[in-house]
Amino acid sequence: MKEKKTVSQLFMILSAVYVTCLLLSNLTAGKMWAVTGSITLPAAVILFPVTYILGDIFTEVYGFKSARSVIWLGFACSFFAVLVYLITIALPHPGFWEGQDAYALVLGTTPRVALASFAGYLFGEFSNSIVLSKLKVATGGKKLWMRTIGSTLIGEGFDSVIFVMISFWGTMDNATVLKMILFQYLFKVCYEIIFTPVTYAVIGRVKKAENMDVYDRGISYNVIR
Repeated sequence: MKEKKTVSQLFMILSAVYVTCLLLSNLTAGKMWAVTGSITLPAAVILFPVTYILGDIFTEVYGFKSARSVIWLGFACSFFAVLVYLITIALPHPGFWEGQDAYALVLGTTPRVALASFAGYLFGEFSNSIVLSKLKVATGGKKLWMRTIGSTLIGEGFDSVIFVMISFWGTMDNATVLKMILFQYLFKVCYEIIFTPVTYAVIGRVKKAENMDVYDRGISYNVIR
């Protein structure tokens, strides 16, 4: 009989926080934030970068294989949430209820935006995790700040470009689309940089609590294995 794999309570808590941040980010993405007169960002940018910080924690402490499982868990939960939203929107509503249009506006999504969200998430999160994992081995576990910021530069780049391009290319002028990509990317990267001390502190405490510090030497980076 094969020995059953187990996960720690702390890993479960971090996974729950990760999925919660992801679901809330998807839910708040429809609210636009007028940062300045010429800069507009989705409100989700105030929370979505936290998923990258948590992704760094999973990869740095538990290794790529564990991070891969959590990333796919987040995808499955997001897909299920979107499915439930669409089903509840389609349910017949009584005539006295006047909130149908508002409910559909907040929770509804188009196939194009859903595809953009899922594709940006998967490419962004997996590239972030793979880059961080490889850099950890290459640097011997040193210069954590360089590894977390470097992986974010790649991961958030993929996420911003893929999401905005699929969602809005052809629906507005090219200059506006490129500006949206640039401002989202810069905001997310700056977010990661500002919270680097917090990332350091949390990673240190989790490593100590778990007595774990995985180096992904000789592993496969197949994301669907």
